[in-house]
Amino acid sequence: MQALIHHPHILRVPSPSSSSSSHYIFYTHPLMATTTSLAFSSSSLHNRNHKRTTFFNGSAASFNRIGVRRSLARSGVFMSVSVGKHTAVTVDDALFADYKPTNAFLFPGQGAQAVGMGKEAQSVPAAAELYKKANDILGFDLLEICTNGPKEKLDSTIISQPAIYVTSLAAVELLRARDGGQQIIDSVDVTCGLSLGEYTALAFAGAFSFEDGLKLVKLRGEAMQEAADAAKGAMVSIIGLDSDKVQQLCDAANQEVDEDNKVQIANYLCPGNYAVSGGVKGIEAVEAKAKSFKARMTVRLAVAGAFHTGFMEPAVSRLEAALAATQINTPRMPVISNVDAQPHADPEVIKKILARQVTSPVQWETTVKTLLGKGLKKSYELGPGKVIAGIVKRLDKSAEMENIGA
Repeated sequence: MQALIHHPHILRVPSPSSSSSSHYIFYTHPLMATTTSLAFSSSSLHNRNHKRTTFFNGSAASFNRIGVRRSLARSGVFMSVSVGKHTAVTVDDALFADYKPTNAFLFPGQGAQAVGMGKEAQSVPAAAELYKKANDILGFDLLEICTNGPKEKLDSTIISQPAIYVTSLAAVELLRARDGGQQIIDSVDVTCGLSLGEYTALAFAGAFSFEDGLKLVKLRGEAMQEAADAAKGAMVSIIGLDSDKVQQLCDAANQEVDEDNKVQIANYLCPGNYAVSGGVKGIEAVEAKAKSFKARMTVRLAVAGAFHTGFMEPAVSRLEAALAATQINTPRMPVISNVDAQPHADPEVIKKILARQVTSPVQWETTVKTLLGKGLKKSYELGPGKVIAGIVKRLDKSAEMENIGA
């Protein structure tokens, strides 16, 4: 018996030359945003409206399961069809461009770690299980280092990044376990994270699994540490200046150092708090000149090197290779990128952005301003520390914010 499908828009996409399969992309009405799984016992598709009939190239048995995924786009709905071992997906990267945020989950980045984190998570089985899974992937006892240190070890890039990722997602499980927690989680319609926290946000939004995300974070930390070892750099926070003044400070410092020691703004956090990265001599020049530019103070950051600058270029190729081998899906909600302060839906674009994130300035100030400007009602900071809450309050004292640690 043949199964016949009538659908308003069916586009045929040729399969890879190594396969005898064909792929089909379906477009339908924007209000029909659902998830569907269909099974067929035949190999024909027919588009009655457009008088086009297309056929699978192969036996019916080869295509008895076709998974169809639909998602609301700006001007319609995209659907992907898995045929045999191959999947054809077309995604409008601007899928979330017109998002209207209500409740946001915000995840911290490197620097938020503190000895003792993760202890509270052990009271919730689902949260405790994340640390057990992490041990298998990382090859060491993450919880032991999180809870007992030593601080120097926890602060290292290759430890702190996985530690913050796991602890932040453990905080989600602590929230889920409390009264009304699941309702809060269900109410979240946008997420983002500061630098490393973008990986946590993507995992929360279903772009990749906890395990795959941790593998990426592990490699990211290792690659950034190697890049830092190859070219000595540093970071310093400039307190009390606007971004224009910090840029002028960087320009003045750069006039006194060679190319290998140049500095630039690496983290646009909030007015009065910007982080500068670069060569050690350049950072020292920034610190020496800061008071003459009326900076209130400078704080040298406990990081391995000049993050979010060209100093991290050696890490990019390793990240690109790891991301290419990782299954990344369209997030189930907007995840705001650190690179351009925009949400992205196309998995291939997400991969490119994550690879470049380590060399690009973090646009956190623009991200938070945009969320607040779009009408965000409440934010939750999940994970260690309260850095993000401080930034949000700096931008809007009336912003409603809750910290959920683990």
